[in-house]
Amino acid sequence: MSQAVNGLLRLDLHVHTAFSYDGFTTPEQLIRTCQRRGIAGIAITDHNTMEGALICQRLLPLTVIVGEEISTQSGHVIGLFLKKPIPPGLSVKETIARIREQEGLVYLPHPFDRIRSSHLTSSELEELADNMDMVEVFNSRNLFEQANLQARDYARAKNRLQTAGSDAHIPSEVGRSYVEMAAFSNAEEFLAQLKAARLQGRKTPLTVRAYIKLRKRLRGIS
Repeated sequence: MSQAVNGLLRLDLHVHTAFSYDGFTTPEQLIRTCQRRGIAGIAITDHNTMEGALICQRLLPLTVIVGEEISTQSGHVIGLFLKKPIPPGLSVKETIARIREQEGLVYLPHPFDRIRSSHLTSSELEELADNMDMVEVFNSRNLFEQANLQARDYARAKNRLQTAGSDAHIPSEVGRSYVEMAAFSNAEEFLAQLKAARLQGRKTPLTVRAYIKLRKRLRGIS
C-alpha cells in the first residue's frame, strides 16, 4: 500500500468509476493511477450505485471506502461506509435517515457549486447542517474557486469536519485532491482521524473538463 512521505495515508474521498453513468475509470486504471500518485485509499462514490465500490473493495490493493453519491429530490448527498445502496429520488431527510440506518457517514459534496444541475437550497443547507458529518471544502471540479471558499466557510460556521476530493470521472483526475490522515479501521475511527487531517487540492484543468464532456456526449449523456 502506498503512503505519503510523512507516514499519513493519502485518500481521495470522491471518486467515480465506470459504474457511474458519467464515469470512465476502470478498477485496473485506478490501481495504476493511485500507485503512481501515492494514493493509499479512495472513497468510491458512484452515482446512485454501489456496484463499482464493492468490486473495487474486493479487487484493489488499496483502502476502499464503499460509498454512493445519491441524487435526492434537491441535490447530491454522499453516504460513506455503506452496507446497502440507497435509491435516488428521495427527500434529503429520508436519504440521510437511510444512511444513518446502516451506520454510514453523511458527506456533503460541492454544496455551493451552482453550475451543477441540482443542489441543496440555502434553507436546506441551514436546516440539515447538524445532520452532516463532513463537508467537501475543496472539489477539484468546481469551476469557480468561490464555491470551494463558501463550502469552507460553511463547514467552519457549522463546525463540520472538512474534506477534499477530486470528484474524478477519468483516471487522470484521481488524486488531484486528497486528505492526509492516520490509518483507521471503521467509520468511527475515520471521523476521529479526519479531525487532524491535512487537505490538499488542485483544480481540474478546463481541457480535462472538455474531454469528459465530449465523452459524455458520445455516450449520449447531456
